[in-house]
Amino acid sequence: MPEQKEPKTKGAPKDKDGAKADKKGAPEVKKPVEKRDENFRYIVRLINTDIDGGKNIVIAISGVKGLGIRSAEIIARLAGIPRSTKIGDLPESKTDELEKLINEYSEKVPHWMVNRQSDWSTGADLHLVGVDVDLNRRDDVNLMKMIRCYKGIRHEQGQKVRGQRTRSNGRTGMTMGVMRKKEEPGAGAAAEKKEE
Repeated sequence: MPEQKEPKTKGAPKDKDGAKADKKGAPEVKKPVEKRDENFRYIVRLINTDIDGGKNIVIAISGVKGLGIRSAEIIARLAGIPRSTKIGDLPESKTDELEKLINEYSEKVPHWMVNRQSDWSTGADLHLVGVDVDLNRRDDVNLMKMIRCYKGIRHEQGQKVRGQRTRSNGRTGMTMGVMRKKEEPGAGAAAEKKEE
């Protein structure tokens, strides 16, 4: 009895098991599908910021403006949450606890770890998060403009504030190129005669 040939199909060749192989012949690997809990939240609201629920706790907390990786690690450690936990898996009560810890962050860490040390109006060490970061920065710039200090004047002019050079970078306004003098046709020969 003659051997039957497999029908030719378009697409990637198949290996012995019938799994599709790529051009080099290696079988295609299927990614395991993560099974989510029915209480999983895909978007978590934390300090007026929408955070992706699929991110782990440290990366998710650092998504809040004013918090970095180190401060996020400290907050997660204070809350007793392992680093590998996804923020979407946390219950609502744990998220509220995280928010409370973020608001009390400046009281739980040394003064050199906060982002606004000895605030000029209150004298306290504060850690600003969320919208407060932008509001305080805008207020500080407006105060500098109002008292007419050097930095305030530079802010008004739209120039560099921190002492950088402005000869080549930071140019504003119309572009100015370098104009080269046009040589006259007979000027080159006259210059050669003078040299001799």
